[in-house]
Amino acid sequence: MSATPADLVIRNARITTLDPARPEAAAIAVTGGRIASLGPDAEGAIGPRTQVVDANRRRVIPGLNDSHLHVIRAGLNYHLELRWDGIPSLADALRRLKEQALHTPPPQWVRVIGGWNEWQFAEKRMPSLEELNAAAPETPVIVLHLYDSALLNRAALRALGFDSSTPNPPGGLVARDASGEPTGLLVAEPSAFVLYSTIARAPKLGFDDQLNSSRHFMRELNRFGVTSVGDAGGGWQNYPEDYGVIQQLARNGEMTLRIAYSLFAQKAGAELADYTRWIGMTCPGEGDAMLSVAGAGENLVWSGSDFENFLQPRPDLQPILESELEAVIRALVGARWPFRIHATYDETIDRFLGIFERVDREIPFDGLRWFFDHAETIGPKNIERTRALGGGIAIQHRMAYQGEYFIRRYGREAARACPPIRRLLAAGIPVGAGTDGTRVASYHPWTCLDWLVTGRTVGGTRLTEDEGLLSREEALRLYTQGSAWFSGEAGRKGQLVAGQLADLAVLSDDYLSCPESAIRRIESVLTVCDGRIVHAAGEFAKRSPPLPPVSPSWSPIARFGGHPNEAPAAHDHPAIFGADGRLWGERCDCAV
Repeated sequence: MSATPADLVIRNARITTLDPARPEAAAIAVTGGRIASLGPDAEGAIGPRTQVVDANRRRVIPGLNDSHLHVIRAGLNYHLELRWDGIPSLADALRRLKEQALHTPPPQWVRVIGGWNEWQFAEKRMPSLEELNAAAPETPVIVLHLYDSALLNRAALRALGFDSSTPNPPGGLVARDASGEPTGLLVAEPSAFVLYSTIARAPKLGFDDQLNSSRHFMRELNRFGVTSVGDAGGGWQNYPEDYGVIQQLARNGEMTLRIAYSLFAQKAGAELADYTRWIGMTCPGEGDAMLSVAGAGENLVWSGSDFENFLQPRPDLQPILESELEAVIRALVGARWPFRIHATYDETIDRFLGIFERVDREIPFDGLRWFFDHAETIGPKNIERTRALGGGIAIQHRMAYQGEYFIRRYGREAARACPPIRRLLAAGIPVGAGTDGTRVASYHPWTCLDWLVTGRTVGGTRLTEDEGLLSREEALRLYTQGSAWFSGEAGRKGQLVAGQLADLAVLSDDYLSCPESAIRRIESVLTVCDGRIVHAAGEFAKRSPPLPPVSPSWSPIARFGGHPNEAPAAHDHPAIFGADGRLWGERCDCAV
């Protein structure tokens, strides 16, 4: 027996370590929240108080690390939202909406806030306003479609006070009928402000319910093997006010995820004031291994926001971008604050890099960690400029939800490598995988891994050609070891090697050998974070830590749960495109 008995030993497993020196092991020992040993040494670390788990030859992987997820904001709202993530038919989605409307008390709304699109449905279409009004004649309903539009039923229009005199908000459109009355369709043209601001006007949960909601959302992520998240902030997520819940959970010792959060500028024209204030209030690294400040972003200045609305032409950002962003970058680099910045298009990235290079000549970045989020259309020249300045790129599966729209606007050829992951890796740029959940894409990590491996959207459309696809191990590495760089934790987590943080997942199916069609149905049957079992199911269910009941009791999560573990849509749907290559089916305003 080892001189120091382990706290936890998992044996009889097929462990993928992602360590080239020892890629596989059959046992792993954990002591003090860190990996102590693997293989025979782990078996020898079993003592009288060691918790021993027989993995029944299941696949074990490092805990998944989502490099871009709005987890803090999502946690505050999880119990308010009816999730359509993974629902295979519109009929079922509308049935759930109707049932939830009957159980939602005034003045609360039924809200479907992202994580789905019409291509996942068997019907391949959006709901109509008539269907929403029939399903919920009295309860306000909002259905967000990606970040391009939203549908409001008549009860929601009444609750908001929208009528013929309501003006169009900046960067948005309130669709109207022939008499000038709002129809219930809100369109982002091209800014998503109209969508952000409308969601923000719906009632919130109280503090205690937000604590409960956040705990359940973390457990939902644990259910899929996620143990770490890079939180990218979000609109209407103010610091420090909207961080009280997650900080309370950290003080209570109730964190089941590691969260490294970035601070997101909230008010156009006041971004520099935001960051100047925050630089004086906190600093990167403040916190502990479970909850800490990562830096700034993903929104640094609103004039730099090129939202990925592929239903609209690429936005031309205003000339004020250069002066506003340069001032913020100077402040951040001078204070040695790592930063992340949203960028969809190569044209935007080109302008950003010009600013970064100019600042670097006067205030050297000198190894400061910074990166682009998304970067779907980044080109070879800007890949090299990013590498030269020491940047990384956090990629997400947004194309799995918007690929059909991208093809319609830019063509199939342009969609073959969006983002160009193979080229990024060849350039030696740090790359981390994630979801950008929950308002556009789903938080579901196995949809992202499926997209990386198969190149297909949630509706089955093939985007990426064979040469651009990743192997299963390559994709897993981006979602674990790759993402650790983005929070400054490279070498501390992401592999199952002695000395690293003890975060791992025992899987319901063997990710490395199961059929491609099964990848999106994988769950974790045992998730360990910081050396503690934080989720268990199946044959390990008795080991699952207790969790308080969902509150409020009328929550959609209490009725329907989170992401369903149903069969994904059949792969490849060439009928989505006509003989001329054009996409059939239209967006929600045409379905109304």
